Amino acid sequence: MSHPEAFTMHQSLSFETLGFEGVESADQVNRITTALMMLDGVDSVEVGRHGADVEGTASREVLIRAVKALELPIVIR
Repeated sequence: MSHPEAFTMHQSLSFETLGFEGVESADQVNRITTALMMLDGVDSVEVGRHGADVEGTASREVLIRAVKALELPIVIR
């Protein structure tokens, strides 16, 4: 007996790294973490003062837009 769900195509998980300059507080780190985790396609996030490691199917562009939308005085690389 076949199982149709076994043949369903899934987007593959990717790993993206964003670099930050100018993140200076725990509040900024928490805001970035929350913004990234709220995105569809993000499975896990580790955020620190110097960057973020993101696993999931969300594109790099979507991740950058989410952080820029916070309007923090930081540079995203």
